[in-house]
Amino acid sequence: MEADWREEQTNLSELQKPTKIQAICTETLHARLILVYGSSCSPRVKRTMRLLGLSSVCKANLLKGAILQSVNLTRVISSFSTNIGKSARRLQSCTYYSSAAATNDDTDKGTEKMTLAKNLACLVEESSCVDERKPRSRMGLKRSFELHIKKRVKEQYMNGKFQNLMEKVIANPDTLQDAYNCIRLNSNVDISLNNDRASFETTAEELCSGSFDVNANTFSVSTKGARKETLVLPNIKLKIVQEAIRIVLEVVYKPHFSKISHGCRSGRGHSTALKYINKEISNPDWWFTFHINRKLDACVLAKIISTMEDKIDDPMFYDIIRNMFDAQVLNLEFGGFSKGHGLPQEGVLSPILINIYLDLFDREFYRLSMKYEALDPGFLSNQDGSYSKLRTWFRRQLKGNDLNCKSEKNVSIRVHSCRFMDEIFCAVSGSKELALSFKCEILNYLQNSLLLDVDNQTEVLPCEGPQGIRFLGYLVRRSIRESPAMKAVHKLKEKVNLFALQKQEAWNAGTIRIGKKCLGHGLKKVKESEIKHLADCNSILSQISRFRKAGMETDHWYKLLLKIWMQDVKAKTAKSEEIILSKYVAEPSLPQELMDSFYEFQRRAEEYVSSETASTLALLTNLNSSSKSDSITEIIAPVDAIKKRLLRYGLATYEGHPRTTSLLVLQDKDQIINWFSGLVRRWLRWCSQCDNFSDVKLLISDQVRKSCIRTLAAKYRIHENEIEKRFDSQLSRIPSTQEIEQEMENETSDTQAFDNDEALMYGISYSGLCLLSLARVVTQSRPCNCFVMGCPSPAPDVYTLHVMERQKFPGWKTGFSSCIHPSLNKRRIGLCKQHLKDLYLGHISLQSIDFGAWK
Repeated sequence: MEADWREEQTNLSELQKPTKIQAICTETLHARLILVYGSSCSPRVKRTMRLLGLSSVCKANLLKGAILQSVNLTRVISSFSTNIGKSARRLQSCTYYSSAAATNDDTDKGTEKMTLAKNLACLVEESSCVDERKPRSRMGLKRSFELHIKKRVKEQYMNGKFQNLMEKVIANPDTLQDAYNCIRLNSNVDISLNNDRASFETTAEELCSGSFDVNANTFSVSTKGARKETLVLPNIKLKIVQEAIRIVLEVVYKPHFSKISHGCRSGRGHSTALKYINKEISNPDWWFTFHINRKLDACVLAKIISTMEDKIDDPMFYDIIRNMFDAQVLNLEFGGFSKGHGLPQEGVLSPILINIYLDLFDREFYRLSMKYEALDPGFLSNQDGSYSKLRTWFRRQLKGNDLNCKSEKNVSIRVHSCRFMDEIFCAVSGSKELALSFKCEILNYLQNSLLLDVDNQTEVLPCEGPQGIRFLGYLVRRSIRESPAMKAVHKLKEKVNLFALQKQEAWNAGTIRIGKKCLGHGLKKVKESEIKHLADCNSILSQISRFRKAGMETDHWYKLLLKIWMQDVKAKTAKSEEIILSKYVAEPSLPQELMDSFYEFQRRAEEYVSSETASTLALLTNLNSSSKSDSITEIIAPVDAIKKRLLRYGLATYEGHPRTTSLLVLQDKDQIINWFSGLVRRWLRWCSQCDNFSDVKLLISDQVRKSCIRTLAAKYRIHENEIEKRFDSQLSRIPSTQEIEQEMENETSDTQAFDNDEALMYGISYSGLCLLSLARVVTQSRPCNCFVMGCPSPAPDVYTLHVMERQKFPGWKTGFSSCIHPSLNKRRIGLCKQHLKDLYLGHISLQSIDFGAWK
């Protein structure tokens, strides 16, 4: 066995690449452990060996020497931890020493210095160091900076509370630097640029001494007119402080938030909230939402601070929050506008403070859940008492509402809740009386305990119905899942309907073509009647020509004849000119047998599509009696609301036809295509999991793509077909119907680990598209820098921001910005080309723009 070890040592010394060495050592180590320890090897030893087998060559060398000398496992690990640095340097210089000698020299020292736990911790640190050398995404870097602050916050946990967070953590230049880097990463700015360390030192001293002036670091914008609305925003210095406070609060409170809360949390967001409603709420009977409206006032702020005092003991921390409230720069509002959409009026601290405050509601919901599902005798009197409902409730909470739990089948009363920031969704399985009672208790708690204004007009709606309920900008509704036989029948009907429609379109196209030829032939005959030797004296045309006035032009005379004819056949009731050509010109000249045959076919097809045959009804009745139909929850994208926004933003006409977007014509072709591409990317990201995604795909191909082509055609004043040929590669970013699935796969493959974390991407993932028009080109006499925070690049152009709508809370998710503050309407901002592209494509939001940069 010893000879085999030496032979392997010689082979290892000949290898140069660490990856090959590590792979061979790992395999050899596992084999030798089995030979040496055999079946008597303890599970702990096996687990530890597997950990060590995944490391570098020096670990394998030390372990082999230890096994030969029968050294115990703890000494081997200690020896490895002490000699890891030396062995790595020896491997780099290609000088390999005997593993047994290296173990004898350093084993005793390592045993005295380190324990088993510390050694294993070193392995974790070593693996993390290797991972740090890999290129990181933008959100991956942001996560690393937040972890730096998290470590400082954890050090201040003493006696059950976090102490001196303002003095030790927030008023720390390193913390302010990390917070500034997070802001720049949100703005997609290179963090290696403009690193002014002195300003952070000064800000940290002001915060530590309590002399930081909040009012001096704010600016305000107001609407024009008699009814003024003012928005107070922080400058970059105050925003850095707010970002540091936000990260600190998230470190303190995120581990304690409830699982029904989905807003601004790692691994949770819009998608998880909708998935919870779609998958985990089983067979609800009633549902309702709460529309909260309340701006932050002194009473609510005092309750928020009293809540935070349970975990944070720091008067200076609360003083600066009160100062921000006095300066009206917290920008915290319950309701009013949808949260997480990157709107400028949503403050940096607004998400975490809303979650801290409404976490009280989450706790109250669990109390009510226990009451209604396990304790209330009034609603459980008809239930079987063969098992403990309280025990079942606790088991279900521990298992995360596992629907496969055996006792779950015996539960007829269930209450559910899902909260995203200040949007609250509730569902009840049970009677309407129970749902009304549950809603009344929640309403009283929100109004009396949390001091919030709630719209009392919200009704308790039945789940089984076509109307559905609005939540997070989507329509949630219940529908019956069709059986395979029902799907087959409907598919056959759709095919028959499609075939009949195709025949109708072909018939209309043919008759319109015949009608046009008839009109052309009639005009030709009118002109021939003017030539005496070609005119037929016995024709009707020649007979009515005597009514023609002297000097009347031929075209005028022909139009007069058409007008008289249309009055005679009463053609003014027709909807379009094509119908006149088809119904009144072409069809009367066709053979009667052909017309009767075509309309008989259309009548039979319509009868089949609109009604069920007796055999189909019998088949479906038998299937329904043998198998119970299931109800499923559907998430529906607001297609009607999207169509209205396309009309409002100038992408479509009232009839639904694509049109030129005039406000974009003056921008470059790449900027125009990026604007339309950004809208498509948002639809693909937001609506891909909706049950009516096929309707959204039609809007992409029929409306957005054609509107982009027509906008480019208006810019260059050339035909649309020429635009498609010239900009074919650029227009590929706006996929057609066949290319949408491939585009979605590319989007998924391009995203990295942290890019899908909605907590890190809060305000960016669901930021709507805004409309900018070119205001002027920057010149040397009137210079301008980019308004994005942290960006030092000059802005080649200045743009005007157009506020197109102000949706009521809660708003629809249409791809466009839902509710930009009206004070920012017609506001001019300077943007570099990169950040204009990022804003259009949804890589940054309006929160990254410093609207006070232009004094």
